[in-house]
Amino acid sequence: MEIKLIRTKKNYWAALAEVDRLWDAPAKSPEADELGVLTLLVEQYERPHFPISDPDPIDFLGHVMEARGLTRKDLEPYIGPSGWRCPPRC
Repeated sequence: MEIKLIRTKKNYWAALAEVDRLWDAPAKSPEADELGVLTLLVEQYERPHFPISDPDPIDFLGHVMEARGLTRKDLEPYIGPSGWRCPPRC
């Protein structure tokens, strides 16, 4: 595949197919270099065309806790107990 800027959906899908083909390229090989360049081009195309907004921090924390099987009690060493309030000079 000739590496060039991705300007159309057709180019985008062709680049994704090539990324898929090169995905298991050996490290430090010419194919791995090509994969690296293609992923940068794909990312550059996706950023304006498929924007992903940042998640709500509380929702994200809940998701991570659920995925890792954590409870509020597990987080107390890092964020303190749930009833704790910051002193006035905090």
